[in-house]
Amino acid sequence: MIRVIVESPFAAATPEGIEANKAYARECMRDSLLRGESPLLSHLLYTQVIDDSVLSERELGIEAGFTWIKHAQKMALYIDKGISKGMLAAREVAKRAGIKVVERSIKSWG
Repeated sequence: MIRVIVESPFAAATPEGIEANKAYARECMRDSLLRGESPLLSHLLYTQVIDDSVLSERELGIEAGFTWIKHAQKMALYIDKGISKGMLAAREVAKRAGIKVVERSIKSWG
């Protein structure tokens, strides 16, 4: 298995939007696993223990996620719901680290 950082939108204007983004992220993780990859979704993991609405905690989670990028073999951006600012920032970190970045869609989403 290769180590893959999975990026998908997380933040949203409403709690319902965040829940929808979490559901999408879980589908992205499933898709990556079914491809034979070992995915890490830091935005899905870290938000279980930090408050994403508190700027200092959000920044802590983002920085922790970015730290893992250099250990990945690939980054997958799941784009069915668009590309967020956070995804763009992660993509730049991956490119600077020489990590291959691919864009993906989930055929069954929507």
